[in-house]
Amino acid sequence: MPDFDMVLVGGTGDLARRKLLPALFDAHRAGLLHPAARILATGSHPSTTEEYVATLEQGMRPGLEHAPPGDWASFVARLCYVQADARQPEHFDALARKVLSRQPEVVVCYLATAPHLFVPICEQFGRTGLNQSNVRVVLEKPLGHDLDSNEAINAAVARYFAEEQIYRIDHYLGKESVQNLMAIRFGNALFEPLWRREWVQDVQITIAEELGVEGRGDFYDQTGALRDMVQNHLLQLLCMVAMEPPTSLTEDAVRDEKIKILKALKPITPQEVAEKTVRGQYRAGAIAGKPVPGYLEEPGIAPDSRTETFVAIKAEIANWRWAGVPFYLRTGKRMQSRVAEIVIHFRDVPHAIFPRPLTLSPQNRLVIRLQPEESIRLYFLVKQPGDTVALTPTSLDLDFANSFKVRRAGAYERLLLDVIRGRLGLFVRRDEQVQAWRWVEPIIDTWADSSLPPKPYTAGTWGPAASSALLSRDDALWHEEV
Repeated sequence: MPDFDMVLVGGTGDLARRKLLPALFDAHRAGLLHPAARILATGSHPSTTEEYVATLEQGMRPGLEHAPPGDWASFVARLCYVQADARQPEHFDALARKVLSRQPEVVVCYLATAPHLFVPICEQFGRTGLNQSNVRVVLEKPLGHDLDSNEAINAAVARYFAEEQIYRIDHYLGKESVQNLMAIRFGNALFEPLWRREWVQDVQITIAEELGVEGRGDFYDQTGALRDMVQNHLLQLLCMVAMEPPTSLTEDAVRDEKIKILKALKPITPQEVAEKTVRGQYRAGAIAGKPVPGYLEEPGIAPDSRTETFVAIKAEIANWRWAGVPFYLRTGKRMQSRVAEIVIHFRDVPHAIFPRPLTLSPQNRLVIRLQPEESIRLYFLVKQPGDTVALTPTSLDLDFANSFKVRRAGAYERLLLDVIRGRLGLFVRRDEQVQAWRWVEPIIDTWADSSLPPKPYTAGTWGPAASSALLSRDDALWHEEV
């Protein structure tokens, strides 16, 4: 691991406290960081490093229960707080002097801020010399509000950083099970012959959350589920499922195949939006037996807001492998449970000689669970014990935690280490973002022009009834309805 300085711009924010610093602490405890590496957290308010560490420790305390005190002490010795307000250029002069005086092998500048600050921050990096060839800049999603703003941000950042220095992060690509998806497909002769329209009936990709807006009402009400989850996470997972075998595992070989899928997505015209999409908004209900308010009662939400907290889409890929196979995408807040999974439903056998279980859903399906636990489960039919010839469903399970007794890095830890090592393969290329925005924009615009509000659903359910109807028109069911 090279010597590095990591500059967390927005180091006092929610993302840094909940995800980035815990991930770096885990890597530190595992001995994966260079001994001399530093973490420079920035914020707009004046503070000392000691005050920053005290606040950080209080927020991270639940995760420190099983960590030896010496691990935390040696980790915070790497930390340094630097005031850096994007509106105060002199702050960046001091930051640059602090980094460039030590001359680490690698400098990682992670922009854990609102996207509208990306451009002025990069301007300051360019002005102060924090854009040299050994500097890598990490951009969080959502990168812009639409295609035009996305392109404006990318073009502005490109004035100061080369494309190979820009790491557009999507933390779902860092999950072990997502990477195992490639191993399942391209490392085994078992599935690849079946991974096509002749044998796949449909594909379902779900990211469901129990949480609401959690104090981020101002941000979320300007964003919505389509921009926050579909344009990035869900479309990236769709690419990983549908792409052709890359020529190698090099970064551009993989990303070249992903962009082909994004370009092959059939556009959803304004006339098709009502038929192929569902947008919803949660109402008051209960999560884990406790009452929760509706979206319109959340702090920071306008009482007449029409922002969607739930999206379901029927997508189709116009290429030889997937023509006619529906890809159902779904995401929502205040859902019945927290789950992220990819479900591949295989077609039934062409001629059934056994009595079949009474269900609409295919009995052969592969379920790749991304969260809360990572696992892979293959469902199929076997003969039920006894003197009758009847079939019953069963499954083969691969639980990563039980099957591999090794330490597994979290998604953010894996991706942060990849940035330090200079590995771009699990990050999103600029042309991928452009194509994703082009595909979702007609949906965004049609919803904005519609007089119909989002369909209501009760918190603690699986979303609006229209979501089930979206599949039932194709004689299909969501995985949890089987």
